[in-house]
Amino acid sequence: MDIQTGFNWLIEQQLLLSILFCGFILLERFGLKPLGARFVYKLAWLMPAAIVIANLPNTIKPLQNSNISHYLITPNQPFTHEMGISWALMYVLITAGLLIASFITHTRFVKSLQLTELTHFNHTLTTSAKTYISQHVATPMVVGIFQSKLVLPSDYNTHFDKATLALILEHENVHIQRKDNLTNAFMLLPTILLWFNPLAWFCYASMRRLQELTCDERVLANKTTHQHILYSKALVNCAAAAPAGLMAYSHYGDKKTMLQRLTNIKHNGAHSRLAKGSALLIAASLLSGLAVAKQPEASAKKETSIAPVMRIEPLYPKQAAEQGISGSVVLKYDITPAGKTANITVVKAEPEAVFNKEAKRALMQWQYTPSSMGQQNVLIQLDFALNSTVTKSDLIERVNISH
Repeated sequence: MDIQTGFNWLIEQQLLLSILFCGFILLERFGLKPLGARFVYKLAWLMPAAIVIANLPNTIKPLQNSNISHYLITPNQPFTHEMGISWALMYVLITAGLLIASFITHTRFVKSLQLTELTHFNHTLTTSAKTYISQHVATPMVVGIFQSKLVLPSDYNTHFDKATLALILEHENVHIQRKDNLTNAFMLLPTILLWFNPLAWFCYASMRRLQELTCDERVLANKTTHQHILYSKALVNCAAAAPAGLMAYSHYGDKKTMLQRLTNIKHNGAHSRLAKGSALLIAASLLSGLAVAKQPEASAKKETSIAPVMRIEPLYPKQAAEQGISGSVVLKYDITPAGKTANITVVKAEPEAVFNKEAKRALMQWQYTPSSMGQQNVLIQLDFALNSTVTKSDLIERVNISH
């Protein structure tokens, strides 16, 4: 898949993705009390599942063909090509810039902590992660993607009593055991790929908050009321002490998230089985609906209103012309509802790999009239010839290209 085709596919997925993002954000905002944080957090798997189902290949259909005029391209005939901005290239450049900026920002942040390894630590850890102290943090946090490091403020002994520190360390241990930092990196990657969709960023923030809530639920499972109170007081103290600049790495400083966590602790365990069952039923209906939508309707009439609006004629490769090479390329492609070409593949080429690049490059820029369903598995044969005599076929669409 080339850049332009990949970019077109990504744009086509935005409606479905936006609906999924909105649904997940609403569940995180209003569904925690009846459903629970862990249940909502697991529902995030519905998003990649829905995208996969929505893009499964359709049932094999007969190849559709339509007649077009034959084009002749001569050395003296001007070749038409678009000189406008390549949105796909701009997207790639911005995405690459964001990925590089994220990596540099994370690296500089970890370096700025000036970590000192804590060799004599009196508290028991359930993970093999090393413990460090830093004068530049006010709350505990875990840094590192592949090798997690537990970072404590340098005054952790005076800032927390022994019981409170044990609960906080248990929370951070859950992050380390689940490899949440690695999970966050995997979640950040598609978010950056969708940087132009603000709902993607809101959804990422929701998943980060849910991650903290699920840690709280796991820590407080089977804990006493007194430990619940100690844990809640520790969250409040951390929220008061945490600087705003560390919110990207620790949610202790986010006041809204802290209030959400305290509310979730209050309602921990009071979840509705009926609400969970209804949510699962709705999710199953959504996935089933997407699967059914991929099947062609038996009674649907064949759409014949799709017509070409713009065709960019391929260039005859200079090296092939100099060597006196003629040949043909058979391409298969889809026409999107917006009228753009997508999923372009070479079915057959004679000779191999001589005219493929120019044929695909030109076909990527073709446009058709918009339609409700688009068209799939369209075949076209582009014939590259040094003269205007080209053998025609009645099986597929052909365009004559003469040097």
